[in-house]
Order: sequence, then structure tokens, then C-alpha cells
Amino acid sequence: MKDTRKDTIWQTEEIARSYLEGIRGAIPLADEQVDVMLRLLSASGRPIRRFIDLGCGDGVLSEAMMDRFPESTGLLLDFSEPMLHAAVSRLGGYGDRVRIESTDYADPAWVQRADRPGTLDAVISGYSIHHQPDPIKKRIYHEIYDLLAPKGMFINIEHVASCSPWATDLAEAHLTDAFDAFNQPGDEARQHDDSAASRHVESENKQANILVPVEDQCRWLEQIGFIDVDCYLKVFELAVFAGRKPA
Repeated sequence: MKDTRKDTIWQTEEIARSYLEGIRGAIPLADEQVDVMLRLLSASGRPIRRFIDLGCGDGVLSEAMMDRFPESTGLLLDFSEPMLHAAVSRLGGYGDRVRIESTDYADPAWVQRADRPGTLDAVISGYSIHHQPDPIKKRIYHEIYDLLAPKGMFINIEHVASCSPWATDLAEAHLTDAFDAFNQPGDEARQHDDSAASRHVESENKQANILVPVEDQCRWLEQIGFIDVDCYLKVFELAVFAGRKPA
């Protein structure tokens, strides 16, 4: 049977490589997004020793986590084999502090990868959950809540919906400018090729997007039981939102 899920584009080596080489590094305020994530975790009131990275990609967020919190160990989950290979390459020096596993967290069975409910200090995710239909997003947020220990944090660095078509146009222009500025090597012919590859991946990714306003997703988290829920950084359609499990 043909797989009709739109997010299966990430199983493609070309798409994954083009994203990592031509788009991921161009994301506006990427360093600030990671800094906000680390500040929230440092202030959570709970030592960060065990975390899960959902839709880990090449492991860039986990790398920042393990560098900031040297006692931490991470379970990295993704269903894209090319992304998992990139994560193994990036994080090979962290030894047994990291487990990298292939799993599809759209399937509720993913929670069995964690040792037991109520024990995680943090769950993080970067530009991944927005590919899931809304009912699955909500279910995943519930599952994350159950896995977290008291004061444990969920932090989502995410692509969210704009408030209007006018704002969507601004957001798309913002990303296009960032991608064009990033893909500017000295060779003019290569610049054209890189820009074309980035636009192709951007177009493919857009087809897989199921975007939701950050305000709606924060409300979902509050309804589940998270506290201190907020959008802690936002520029157009790029947001860092989070919530903490009560003590």
C-alpha cells in the first residue's frame, strides 16, 4: 500500500541532505532559539539528567543540551534514516550519553522507548511536530506530559501558523531572504544551484506542513495541565513555546 503521509519526504536522502546543508543553518534566530531553550531548562528547578529529543534530525539540539548539562543523557528519536545517520555522525563523541533510535512518534508506541512515565527531566523538539495532524499533535503533548517528572519541561522550537494571509506572506518573504543570504558562496553557478535546491526543499516541506497558531498550542498545553506555558520567542512563524509540569 502506498504511504500517503506527507512527512515521508524526510525519508529521502536528497531532501534530508539539502535541508541540513541549505536550510537548517539559514533559520533566522537559530542561536537565540537554542539559548532560550537552555535558559528555560536551567531555570526549571529540576536537574537535567534525562531527556528525549523528538524528531531529533541531526541532533543539533541534543548537542547543545549535553554541552550545557554535562550529566545529561539523551534519547533521540526520528523516523528519517538520513537524519539519524547525520545524528550519529554529529554525536559520535558523546559515547553512551546518547541513544539514537529509529521510531515514528506518530505511533503511540513511541512512549515505550522511555524507561517509565514520570521520570524525564525534559522533552525537546525542533521543527518536527508541525508535520503531524492536529489530533496527533494533541495526543503527543499528552504523552509528553505523562513522561515528564515534576518540574520537567517540554520545549518546542517550532514552525507555527500566521494570524492572516498577509502575515503568512511576510513570514515566507522573511524565510526566503534568510535562505538566499545563507546560500551565497563565491561561485555564482553554485549559488544558483544551492538556492534552487533550498527552494525545492522549502516547497516540499511546505506541502508537509500542518501549521497551528502558537496561541492555540499553548492553550492545548494548559488544558493538559502544564504550567508556566508561554511563547518565549517568536519571529513571524518561528516560535519557541514551552510548559512545565507542576511540582
